[in-house]
Amino acid sequence: MTRRRPAASALAAIGAAGGSLLLGCLVGPACSSRSPGGYALYTDASAGLGTSPGQTTVRDDAGASLKPWPRPGITCSGASPCPGDPGAGSVYVTISGESNAISGYPFPPADWSRDTYFVDGWELIITEYIVVVDQVKLWSNPNRTPSNQGSLEGMSQVAHLDGPFVVDLHKGGSLTGQGGAPEQATPIGVIQNQNDNGNAPFDATTTYGFGFSTVSATWDAYNVNLTSDEAADFAAMVESGASVFYRAHLTWNGAQSTYGCTQSSAGSSADAGADGGGYDYAQMPNAGIELAFAFSTPTDYVNCQNMSLQGMPNPGEDYPRGIQISTSQSAIAQVTVHMDHPFWESLAENSPVHFDPIAAQYVGQDAGQSGPTARVDDMKGVAFYAFTDRAGTPLPWRNCAGPNYTAPGNGQMRYDTLSVPVDPQGTCTGALGADYTTDRCPALRDYRDYLRFSQSTQGHLNSQGLCFIDRHFPAPAGGS
Repeated sequence: MTRRRPAASALAAIGAAGGSLLLGCLVGPACSSRSPGGYALYTDASAGLGTSPGQTTVRDDAGASLKPWPRPGITCSGASPCPGDPGAGSVYVTISGESNAISGYPFPPADWSRDTYFVDGWELIITEYIVVVDQVKLWSNPNRTPSNQGSLEGMSQVAHLDGPFVVDLHKGGSLTGQGGAPEQATPIGVIQNQNDNGNAPFDATTTYGFGFSTVSATWDAYNVNLTSDEAADFAAMVESGASVFYRAHLTWNGAQSTYGCTQSSAGSSADAGADGGGYDYAQMPNAGIELAFAFSTPTDYVNCQNMSLQGMPNPGEDYPRGIQISTSQSAIAQVTVHMDHPFWESLAENSPVHFDPIAAQYVGQDAGQSGPTARVDDMKGVAFYAFTDRAGTPLPWRNCAGPNYTAPGNGQMRYDTLSVPVDPQGTCTGALGADYTTDRCPALRDYRDYLRFSQSTQGHLNSQGLCFIDRHFPAPAGGS
């Protein structure tokens, strides 16, 4: 399947229409490379718990357990970082969820113009952000087809690093991330030579294409930093074929906004915002919602761009492709999995993020002190192209960020899919574990589809480098 992000011209057109869309992560509430100040950061999980990597056994009730870390063949001088930096002529493969995977999304933010936060006033406290990564690959000739980032024609695989690796990105790591402090990263492996090309040394005068995959969870994987208290969630990931899992707690803190909160007019009834009535947000579970989002969305991230690489990018791309080996130090290849993508208001990169459409599906529900638990499958049948709450009341845009955010419209909330087709009556075929190339899912049908499609764009290289997206689950072609 050939799937790639929208062209730069399409993104620019959407930005012009929306007014508040901030591309390139310059400023704004969806800039995912910087976390709020003042929040404590975790060290590598194993060091923080006073144990060494691999000492914690994560198993299910039937006795299945993850493989210990470090993987065979790795000798570490200390618990962290493990493996250590291999030095010149090698590739040091690390992983990060950026600083927000550690701090969550506080509200109000410390910096209204630069931090990532929910513009509708929700605060997210992240407790687990588990990803399963595999099939790290290097190719020759990443610029072989300048007009098609996803084409591997004329490119040869020269090296690989196989997992799978299971990592809780909320726990950070002992390395500074490629986006700069306070971003943290943890190592998952080393590639010392072209192990798919006769173990030839890397050539420091050229660049190599880089890619990786998120894959369905399996017990036959290396446990980089999960602890026993995460065993139940990981077992659920294995059962559902999930590749990415979020556990978080949310409360509405919009009343603390410097700017107050406003809403658009979403319909003809008073409680939808017309005639000065306004939508009644008090019916949402503002005191607390648990988030348990499991994404069964295995995806290949191919021929990634690299913001840390010097040189001229290909036309329509932000950064040069691939990595370059150094004769003086290791080349860092940081798998970066952005946390904000599922919550975007548009499929354009770095869109503002909202939680109201999710909270609205639990209006009137009293699930005890912690509130209801939001799951991805609960969004099945929810119309993202004309949001309503669980009771069917049209949902307006809510802005608790004042001049730092401008809603794309002045009426009912609706998310933008750019050029990706939408068909509420459409059908999708295919299943995880089957031949995904026979899947047919030509259009997004509902909010569940939108969440999964947008989430699957979250893989990057070295913080902000965009990759070609090749989805291994039923989904339309296209997307960033």
